[in-house]
Amino acid sequence: MIPTKSFIERRRHLASKMRHGVAIIPASPERVRSRDSHYPYRFDSYFYYLTGFSEPGALLVLVAGSTEADLEQILFCRDKDREREIWDGFRHGPDAAREVFGFDEAYSISQLDEILPKLLADQPAVYCSLGQDKDWDTRLIGWVDRVREQARSGAVTPAAIHDIRLLLDEMRLIKSEEELQVMRRAAEISTGAHCRAMQTARAGLHEYEVEAELLHEFRRHGAQAPAYNPIVAGGANACVLHYIENNSELNSGDLLLIDAGCELDGYAADITRTFPVNGKFSPVQKDIYQLVLAAQGAAISVVRPGTLWNAPHDAALQVLVQGFIDLGLCHGSVDGVIQSEDYKRFYMHRTGHWLGLDVHDVGGYKVDGHWRPLQTGMTLTVEPGFYLRPADNVPEHFWNIGVRIEDDVAVTDTGCDVLTAAAPKTVAQIEQLMQQ
Repeated sequence: MIPTKSFIERRRHLASKMRHGVAIIPASPERVRSRDSHYPYRFDSYFYYLTGFSEPGALLVLVAGSTEADLEQILFCRDKDREREIWDGFRHGPDAAREVFGFDEAYSISQLDEILPKLLADQPAVYCSLGQDKDWDTRLIGWVDRVREQARSGAVTPAAIHDIRLLLDEMRLIKSEEELQVMRRAAEISTGAHCRAMQTARAGLHEYEVEAELLHEFRRHGAQAPAYNPIVAGGANACVLHYIENNSELNSGDLLLIDAGCELDGYAADITRTFPVNGKFSPVQKDIYQLVLAAQGAAISVVRPGTLWNAPHDAALQVLVQGFIDLGLCHGSVDGVIQSEDYKRFYMHRTGHWLGLDVHDVGGYKVDGHWRPLQTGMTLTVEPGFYLRPADNVPEHFWNIGVRIEDDVAVTDTGCDVLTAAAPKTVAQIEQLMQQ
């Protein structure tokens, strides 16, 4: 659990980047699933990153002055309501929220339209996520218009609107040690779930039965939810990159690709493992699997501070394309196949993405048109793959084999730390675990 002082420090850091103006960051709204039933609530990542407050119906306001010390941290949230708490559960209310989460002031969300125009008056700029939620956009325009209406009384309307996500994305790219501790625990829970899936899977089960084992393992170890819809894809389904139906029967002789990770205290794990349903790789499956494993090893080996973001992808691609040529699936030189993009018939995605509060976490991959150098504290996935669908130019013994191997990697001062290394991924490790 990340302490309150860390959220306060984040708010101060953001204010120092704003220099002078008002930041407005709303919580996510509740979403109706059907009639009066709602989806399980999941907070907005930006809002939570700055507050640690996980209730709906809330809004953060930072009023930053011209000096770093001149900062007002304000929370708007739902009132304490004993009647609603009987039905819906605990609410902090403004007074408790102010004390627990370290705000200077806290008000009822019902006072928002009264107070916000006063906070915006005479401020040079507004920092918000304009375009993210049209309802909040409309309310912001209304508040600014209220200030404009007071011009004859001397009120000055904010002259600029800035996208606060540009500042927050850069902050979120570098994980603190406290964040990494949560991510390590999320990785630990998720690796245990993958081990359980390997030991459970067998011919005759359905994909959803294996999915149930993953979800059970996540929840019983304290994770609040899966970080994304799990992919449990047997046989040909593994060649569908975002397959989530998880309803087919598992067959002996097929591979099973599982892409699944839990969310713990807002932070995601993201792991993929591929293994044989019957516990034994066939010779063809083994060749393809070990090619992907070698590509992943090459990619992870170059993850260190100063390496450009694209370097792991390039390293994996070199190994994969040489393998495609050796297997007779592509023809020509490695550089020629890469230039022609002929390899994309078998490997059509990138080798990784940022990881954090969002599975595909925020942050630009390029800076000023150039690939971003990796820095200590960045977290990313490394996930090469190889997908062989039936085609006239693909030998039949390769058909319907899909392999992806994905790990979560944190950049350290001296190289990198594979957070998900405990999930077996060599042929010997997988076959041994499945035989137990």
